[in-house]
Parts: sequence; C-alpha cells; structure tokens
Amino acid sequence: MDIKSFVLKKAREAKDGARAVAKASSEQKNNALIKMAGAIKKKTGELQRANKKDIDAAKAKGLPAAMIDRLTLTEKRIDEMAQGLVEIAALPDPVGEITKMWKRPNGMMVGKMRVPIGVIGIIYESRPNVTADATGLCLKAGNSVLLRGGSEALHSNMAIVNILRSVAKKEGIHEGVITFIDNTDRQAIMEMLKLEGIIDLIIPRGGEGLIRAVTENSRIPVLKHYKGVCHVFVDRHADLHMAEEICFNAKVQRPGTCNAMETMLVDEKIAKKFLPPMIERFRKAKVLLKGCPKTRKIDKSLDEALDEDFYREYVDFILNVKTVRDIDDAMDHIAQYSSAHTDSIVTSDYQKAMRFLREVDSSSVLVNASTRLSDGFQFGLGAEMGISTDKIHARGPMGLEELTCTKFIVMGNGQLRT
Repeated sequence: MDIKSFVLKKAREAKDGARAVAKASSEQKNNALIKMAGAIKKKTGELQRANKKDIDAAKAKGLPAAMIDRLTLTEKRIDEMAQGLVEIAALPDPVGEITKMWKRPNGMMVGKMRVPIGVIGIIYESRPNVTADATGLCLKAGNSVLLRGGSEALHSNMAIVNILRSVAKKEGIHEGVITFIDNTDRQAIMEMLKLEGIIDLIIPRGGEGLIRAVTENSRIPVLKHYKGVCHVFVDRHADLHMAEEICFNAKVQRPGTCNAMETMLVDEKIAKKFLPPMIERFRKAKVLLKGCPKTRKIDKSLDEALDEDFYREYVDFILNVKTVRDIDDAMDHIAQYSSAHTDSIVTSDYQKAMRFLREVDSSSVLVNASTRLSDGFQFGLGAEMGISTDKIHARGPMGLEELTCTKFIVMGNGQLRT
C-alpha cells in the first residue's frame, strides 16, 4: 500500500472512531481513562524497555541532550502520564454543556452547546508522553486522535498506543478513537495535511521548523506555537530570594521545554545586588550566560548577547541576561522579542503586577511564579494538548474546553419567520 492510501485508511479509521466516541457517555469515557491509567502503571517495565530502544538509537545518532531528555520515559514521567489520565477522568465533561441561553421576542429560546471537534491530528516530536495526554484529552472531549509521532520515539509511542487501544476495546469504545500512523516517512505528514473533510484540526508539537512546515502545507485549520521565548522580569520591588529561586527553576529545572526561561530581565536598581549571586548559581549549574552591555559591566566574564540572541529559543543550558531601566523597559523588550508564550514578573508591588498582567500580550502571564508552571497539568487541566499562541479559538495550554467547539441550538414551539 502506498503512503497516500495508508494515511487515508488510518484517517478513515479515526473518523469512524470520532463518530462512535461522540456518542459515548461520560461514565464510559471516565471508566476507560481510569483503566488506561492503571494499565500504563502496570506496564511500566514494558514501556521503559520500548523507550530504551529509542534512547539507544537517539544516542547512536548523536541527537542533542535536550531531545534525549524529552524522549526519556522515567518512572516518574510514566506515573505522571497515568495521573494525567486519572485527573482528566475527574474533570467535568464539556460535551453537551449549554454555555448560554437567551429568549427572543418571538418566544423561541436560542443557546450554544459544546460539541466535539471530531478528528484531531497530532504531529509531534520526541515526547512520548504526548501520546497518552492527547489520547486522554481527545477521548474525554468526544474526539478521536490521529497521532503521528517522530521516528525517534517510534517504539515508545507504539507501546503506549497498544496499551491504550487495548483498554478502549475492552471498554466498548471504538479503537479508532486512538489511531497511530506508524510510518516514519515525512510524506505521511504531507498526506495528513491534505485530508480536509476527514481531519478537522491539526495540532503540531515540536521544533519551529516542523510547525512552520505544517502551517505552510496544511489545508486543515492548525493550532500552534512556533517557539517558546519566555522571560522572567525581576522588578526592583522583588523579594530577591524568591526571585533567585524562580529564575533558577525557570531555566534549570528542565531547559529543553518550551516554557523554560530564555531571557532574564533585571531592574537596574537591584542589578548589582541580585546578579552576582544569581550568576554564580547559574554557573554552578553549567548555564552559559550571555549579557547585555549593562550586565557585562557588572560581570565582564559573561559572553556578549547579540540582538539575534534575544529571539532564540535555546532549549538548552544557555541564558540571556539583560539589565533594564524599569518595568516599562522590560515590557518593551518582551513586546519586541517574546514569542507570546509565557512571561513572568517577580515583584511585591501590586500595581506593577496588575500592569504586567494586563499589558504583556502572551498566552500565559505569571506573577511571582516560574514560567515552567505554564502547563495544562499544572493549571489543573489534567493534561494539555499543547500550548497555543494563536488568538483564535484557543490560547495558552489547551485542555478539554479547547478541544470542543460550539453549535447553536434553538428550542421553539412552532415559531415561523415572517
């Protein structure tokens, strides 16, 4: 079978799954999710053996450490996958919810109801946990998911899919609700993107190159973010111990993620006090630091930060440091260089905090918290389908509500148009 026919067959299977799961009860979906979580935990060893094949292949190919980190299924990450499914099961089912209702002069009632989107295509790289997160969210929101993971995670993804499909079948849910394209040829992605009328939405997760390629070639609506250039601004009224902990966590806890800090902005009024110990702590953690001219006057050993560096998503132990005049200078910098993903301020000044929340135009804006918390699981969504920096339909971490759309409903008693 050629790639075009292969992908079309998979997509039609997902379409059949979408029609079936849209009719499933909340109880049926929740039971399936809880049993999927149990099966994942029970088969931790099996998942790690499959994952090891991918990790060994990635190391042999010389893939970057950040990518290998995203690829790795530790016992903790497998537990988190399972816990995500349990939390999704505990969330209210958005399907069928009537979000508003109003009465017209002729007596008819008009309203809006949440309904599934249909078939959601996920094109993703590295992270095998996306397979479980996407499945859980799509299933609970009454959608089927058509998965196309990266070749570097093929064994891991297949192992997860097999577990989830097996549970779905036992619970009387059409297996097409979880459909995986196990063909690593990039042409399979191009064929997916042509299937308007079968696939209803595409969500790419991965590097900027992948996301731009998907967006440029898709005939289907795409929800996306190109990159995560995230900032933390340390205001002159910050608790400096808190600021140090937040900045360190935002960069070092897991630098290979889209919500890791790439530029630290520091108010010049506290720069000489805050920066030396902060720089020393970053150095001990093997972070390469690049500074603006003002910052390099405080510590001449920093590399020079070029203008193009401020646009970069390093996803590595590299950090830009810029000393700014005040909050306005910080927000001007963010407006120019941010990718509208996640930006944070550390301050004890309430008015500045509120200004930052109102004026910074990013999908997630935080006060006194690490950018690493910009995540569906951390926000209480159970898991996330990804983080959208678009402004239409969904923005920020995408949970259950973002995986539904609405339709108008009308309750009448014989009304006619005159």
